Amino acid sequence: MGFKKKGLVIGVSGGIDSAVALTLAVQELGKDNVYGLLIPEKESAPSSTSLGAEICESLEISYEEVSISPILESLDIYDKKEQIIKRTCPEYDPRIHKTSLVLPDFLNQGLLNVPYIQLIKDGEAIAKYRLKANDYLELIGLQNVKQRSRMLVQYMCAEKMNYAVCGTTNKTELALGQFVKYGDGGVDIEPLADCYKTQIYALAKLLNVDEAIIQRPPSADTWSHFTSDEDFYWRMPIHVMDQLLYAQEHRLSVEVIEKNTELSRETIHKAQRHIDRMRNTTTYVRAAPPICYLGR
Repeated sequence: MGFKKKGLVIGVSGGIDSAVALTLAVQELGKDNVYGLLIPEKESAPSSTSLGAEICESLEISYEEVSISPILESLDIYDKKEQIIKRTCPEYDPRIHKTSLVLPDFLNQGLLNVPYIQLIKDGEAIAKYRLKANDYLELIGLQNVKQRSRMLVQYMCAEKMNYAVCGTTNKTELALGQFVKYGDGGVDIEPLADCYKTQIYALAKLLNVDEAIIQRPPSADTWSHFTSDEDFYWRMPIHVMDQLLYAQEHRLSVEVIEKNTELSRETIHKAQRHIDRMRNTTTYVRAAPPICYLGR
């Protein structure tokens, strides 16, 4: 490897991106040079760990599970998060409710970009409360500690083994800034960064990834109720988002986009503004830290 490392460490989430990255790494480097890490916390979906373990075992690689809950508890992340939810949602009771963070569906509600806390009881959404801007920013900051803690564990393991850390960010996520700086974005290599999310699905089929992983909705898996990227970040089906991103990249005409997405011209123009706004607000996430020279 160019890094002069012995192999790769990969955080295995039970999702399609990590499954594809893991399978490709094993094909390229061999099962003895790839190490899997399951990094759950108490709000993770149980399927994240079970599906992650299953793919590690099917590929016959060594792996271990390291919970980051103690790290998060030591930083008071769960309690701070509960305080925000309680002042936002008067009826919230952590003993009976699960929560998720959602945004309005773009195709039905357009450019309206207001975040809501959703309460779920017995698997059913029972209430939705609009978040204040300051509360939203604080929640995002608290949630991002989870991604950064996972990366801390990956580097601790990688440096012990003299391995490099392999990322799982795809081209869709990279274009939209859909990753956490110094979290899942803080890796040594990104093998999927030139593949749109829909291409990752095609790769998964080609690589015979478990159908249960392919069918699982993509998610950062940081809320007590499983929240898909479509519900929170994309705000539209992924095949539509990827068509729009591909069209921008290759300067396709609006007529071609209409045919491929079956969206109206007005909706396409609004969607393109939505994408541009996401790109602009996440420019700092993709940028390298600027070098500042201190003069006299």
